[in-house]
Amino acid sequence: MVALYSRSVAEPLAIIRIMEVIFSFASFSLVASTGHIADSFWTGCMFTWGFCFCITIFILLMEFTGLSSKLLISWGDFTTVFATWATLMMMTASIVFSVIFTCLTCVLSIGASVTSSLAFILYATEVGLTFAKPGEKSGFLSTAPGLLKIIEVFVACIIFFCLDASLYSSLPWLQGCVVGYSVFFILATLVIISAICCPSTPFSASFNKALIWCNRLAVLMYLTAMVVWPFFQNNSRPSNCQRLCSWDKLVVVTFMTILNCIVYALDSAYSIWLVFCVRSQ
Repeated sequence: MVALYSRSVAEPLAIIRIMEVIFSFASFSLVASTGHIADSFWTGCMFTWGFCFCITIFILLMEFTGLSSKLLISWGDFTTVFATWATLMMMTASIVFSVIFTCLTCVLSIGASVTSSLAFILYATEVGLTFAKPGEKSGFLSTAPGLLKIIEVFVACIIFFCLDASLYSSLPWLQGCVVGYSVFFILATLVIISAICCPSTPFSASFNKALIWCNRLAVLMYLTAMVVWPFFQNNSRPSNCQRLCSWDKLVVVTFMTILNCIVYALDSAYSIWLVFCVRSQ
């Protein structure tokens, strides 16, 4: 028999999640009412609003019924991962939709941009509420290294989304960069999955040290990619380049490569400080 925890609905975090559901559904509905657009970025925005709406409803139902406490996974880490991903996805969707699909006379599109931005603020607030405070016992993904791992995976997903096989299929250097993106994306994803599925098994010291070396290798790979991608890219935008052409996507890949290099460097530095400075005391 499933018991209903009505008190959990009145908690601040639950109220925030209910507002997230409302605004993500509003964004999806407003854009859907304007008609379908055959564009991958439009589809990505619609997926973001629909995905965040469905998962947030799922989280609310699990906590309202108390079933979340009966799961074998780390529920706190799961909700933290989703809230962080939803924050990043909502931020990206709000920017992309506002820049590409919104005009001064598009009332519904402007409304969708506003509600999407409000949903982004709400998800960011949730991340702030669930993030581990100093001295507080929490799961790995609620700490700074866990948050950096989530960001690394998300940025890599944006890189993959913007990659076009025709841009690197005939260039071995660029193919090597794509392989590097894939390897470190898989490793970061496995770390996140392990943290969620094995909450009672903390990472060992040897695993943490191996993770530090992986972060170092990732920094070297992304530093190399930062040089390689601009080298094979034209300095000026082609005159025949329409909206979001291949040149634009290359710019996004280059920028996201720089961003992920910084994130991996921060992850590596913070992990070294934790392993060799804090835990050795």
